[in-house]
Amino acid sequence: MTIAGAKLTMAEPLDVAEIAVLVYPGAQMAAVHGLTDLFAVANRMVLEQPDANLPLLRITHWSVATTSNSVARIFDSQPSLSSHPVAVLIPPSLCEMPAADSLQVSANWIVQQHKAGAIIGSVCVGAFLLAQTGLLSGRTITTHWTQGKALSDQFPLLKVDVDKPMIDDGDLITTAGLMAWAELGLRVVQRVLGPSIAMTTARFLAIDQNIGARCGGNFSPILNHGDQAVLKVQHWLQGSGALDVSVGDMANQAHLEQRTFLRRFRSATGLKPTEYCQHLRVGKAREMLEFTTRTVDHIAWAVGYQDPGAFRSIFKKITGFSPSDYRGRYGPRISNSGTQAYIRQDSSREPAAVIAGAKNP
Repeated sequence: MTIAGAKLTMAEPLDVAEIAVLVYPGAQMAAVHGLTDLFAVANRMVLEQPDANLPLLRITHWSVATTSNSVARIFDSQPSLSSHPVAVLIPPSLCEMPAADSLQVSANWIVQQHKAGAIIGSVCVGAFLLAQTGLLSGRTITTHWTQGKALSDQFPLLKVDVDKPMIDDGDLITTAGLMAWAELGLRVVQRVLGPSIAMTTARFLAIDQNIGARCGGNFSPILNHGDQAVLKVQHWLQGSGALDVSVGDMANQAHLEQRTFLRRFRSATGLKPTEYCQHLRVGKAREMLEFTTRTVDHIAWAVGYQDPGAFRSIFKKITGFSPSDYRGRYGPRISNSGTQAYIRQDSSREPAAVIAGAKNP
């Protein structure tokens, strides 16, 4: 088997992680092929870590087949393998998005993949197709700055923030820029293969190292564990930000007795429910520290901590930084004109990567 120019000899089949790119009418093919190449490079980086026991990426393209009016694979980097997508990516478009009714088959397919545990990510105006699924209702998302009002008008249940380049809710990821497919691709590589592979892939492709660094530290929940009751709770927590929830609330959402829920949740995610909620809240806090100038106390309250001291302690335990130090490294800078400039400090120290269940080289 040959991957990105390197020959792979296997005594036993490797685990496979399928990354699906949805090709809809008007999709930017440069992004489709760019993502395909990025994941091929990630596979090449995996081959350089033979003892890491990392999965092989299977890159597939999907589109609506006119003959059957269903979504089917139209490209497969490893056609001899069998798998289901662990991530579905919706590329941007340089054209106006097609009418909603013409995209409904694709939207239904995306919902099916999400229910099966796949991460769903959109680039730029790909958010319109993702919004059509209903999965984004009540969530804060981002899209291209020229399309924020149109997206809000068409989908009034969404909270659109075009000032954020990426919003990662764990199961759903939206990015703003037309060229943000590279950052989204690296975030998916980080989820599936770990931060080291994401960083080496970024270096190989000469992508901005700040992008690679940001991909290396975010919480990456396990979603493809197959326990539908637990997955339902994860989607609920990620949609609500895990605010004001108890173990009893989570067990009720799963329709399970508390002891059974606790056992199954930890088995599926690698974390206790309380730990999982802490990671989600800290993830939201990190985003606010990176892209706003709100005070640490205000951020603590916004993500559900009444005691800012407890928030600071949990934040440092998870990230390896105090909130102030984290902002000093990754937060917005104020230029001489008084406007925010998103320039990160250079430092040899990276925040601790907390990736539930991820295998790192």
